[in-house]
Amino acid sequence: MEKNGNNRKLRVCVATCNRADYSKLAPIMFGIKTEPEFFELDVVVLGSHLIDDYGNTYRMIEQDDFDINTRLHTIVRGEDEAAMVESVGLALVKLPDVLNRLKPDIMIVHGDRFDALALATSAALMNIRILHIEGGEVSGTIDDSIRHAITKLAHYHVCCTRSAEQHLISMCEDHDRILLAGCPSYDKLLSAKNKDYMSIIRMWLGDDVKCKDYIVALQHPVTTDIKHSIKMFELTLDALISFNKRTLVLFPNIDAGSKEMVRVMRKKGIEHHPNFRAVKHVPFDQFIQLVAHAGCMIGNSSCGVREVGAFGTPVINLGTRQIGRETGENVLHVRDADTQDKILQALHLQFGKQYPCSKIYGDGNAVPRILKFLKSIDLQEPLQKKFCFPPVKENISQDIDHILETLSALAVDLGGTNLRVAIVSMKGEIVKKYTQFNPKTYEERINLILQMCVEAAAEAVKLNCRILGVGIGGGIIHQHELIHGSSFCAAELGHLVVSLDGPDCSCGSHGCIEAYASGMALQREAKKLHDEDLLLVEGMSVPKDEAVSALHLIQAAKLGNAKAQSILRTAGTALGLGVVNILHTMNPSLVILSGILASHYIHIVKDVIRQQALSSVQDVDVVVSDLVDPALLGAASMVLDYTTRRIH
Repeated sequence: MEKNGNNRKLRVCVATCNRADYSKLAPIMFGIKTEPEFFELDVVVLGSHLIDDYGNTYRMIEQDDFDINTRLHTIVRGEDEAAMVESVGLALVKLPDVLNRLKPDIMIVHGDRFDALALATSAALMNIRILHIEGGEVSGTIDDSIRHAITKLAHYHVCCTRSAEQHLISMCEDHDRILLAGCPSYDKLLSAKNKDYMSIIRMWLGDDVKCKDYIVALQHPVTTDIKHSIKMFELTLDALISFNKRTLVLFPNIDAGSKEMVRVMRKKGIEHHPNFRAVKHVPFDQFIQLVAHAGCMIGNSSCGVREVGAFGTPVINLGTRQIGRETGENVLHVRDADTQDKILQALHLQFGKQYPCSKIYGDGNAVPRILKFLKSIDLQEPLQKKFCFPPVKENISQDIDHILETLSALAVDLGGTNLRVAIVSMKGEIVKKYTQFNPKTYEERINLILQMCVEAAAEAVKLNCRILGVGIGGGIIHQHELIHGSSFCAAELGHLVVSLDGPDCSCGSHGCIEAYASGMALQREAKKLHDEDLLLVEGMSVPKDEAVSALHLIQAAKLGNAKAQSILRTAGTALGLGVVNILHTMNPSLVILSGILASHYIHIVKDVIRQQALSSVQDVDVVVSDLVDPALLGAASMVLDYTTRRIH
């Protein structure tokens, strides 16, 4: 609790509306329960959990040994569009008393259901912080609009995929309040091991059913086109009857159109058909085993395109309800499921296959990340949300400090001959540059760097530049963003080891690229040659008051000095091997060499890539930067990039 500045436990209210959202919220609830020194947990149950027709699924919450603080009957029966609206209204009427009594510090809301919209609306209007799970995703039907509406009400966001994170950022949500954690249900999916899964299969589908020889069907109404979704469900059932495999059919959710879908099931005699088992609810632990060992799953549930991918089970996704979702290769889409034959063909294509397991939606470690995120919430921070709108035009009425101030960074370039420090603005302009001769010892260099940075920072005040930080280092750019790493030292490319018995490096290791190819390394080699009277050739001279540098080595190589040429070739080869390692690790589309030595290395680097790299990466573009002072600009970008956005 010391991180968030709170001097008491965080009171967390988790509200669950149905069997689907509980499967995502339960792992978080278990995590909260294991840390009573940090959290107090209140559980509110509403929606279809409390309806007999949908399995009275609140009982599984009790079976998980959670105390249900409040039960709210919020569903207005009717299962049409008007009933959904009335249910939201009823929840809005009942929730204020509950929230006034519980007084939670934060409300955890999941997903995109109409019940969740009522929860988020109530909490937001009552000044209760909201943590929204699974925001930023894209799918079909009205769920998309509800999900994004909850995003705008929520103060904190836990998303499952990198794309969802980018969507939230595009929606102007505060980067610092977005956590890319993965889906909490994957924590349970990826750790689920049940050697006795056959007993679960037999319990739900019969004693004569074999593993991978049955189908799980779960289809919900599409509220924006109820008539078509009912027709599609009818065609699905006809196709399943023709396919003649044992099938577990779960009842649809409570959305508008669900009653009509149940009538279709009963009209076709599904509940009494020998090949079908129709059920209202399956406990999540058992449902995991059923889909993990099924020959196929069919329908339009998000579970099919999200959770089932963790097992590589084939999935047939029908219609538009999940359009836009990220999926693994196990999913076959039948978006225009308008004929029985088309669905039947999909069953023949998918049934019995086994696909690679997909971890698009999580790696099994979401809950620890979420708990850490909850602990970091500072209740002293202002409750009012701030949106990160992109700049549209200059604001006429600005704060005087913003008008006068230029956001900037200090960039440090440790060259072989000189040390350089520059004040670099957000626009990439070098406001002022400082250059000093590079001292001989490590201690002298560090002291000089500190001295130059202090002088530059003092000068920055006079120049109305606000220094955001100091940058040193190379960079890897992925999806237009710099990669910083967990401790902000990613892309130390100069310290990739390319030889086990290479020269000593300033980092304390040996055989690093920097020990071969940096300006200081070449200066060291040039000095050795000069001391042995092997550097100078005809047309060259080094004044007595001038230190030998890498430039003298390059000049000697150009004038035909074979030893100088050999040193440059070795340095270029070391750099090339480092680039090959990067190509094999990151597979970038572009490699940019910068600095005064880049033009001397580029042809050697390209040769090494042709000789040493895998054929799949040999076509990478390798170019020399045409920027002025690229080292300084690159170092500054590390600071300017990080301080203006959130990296996970």
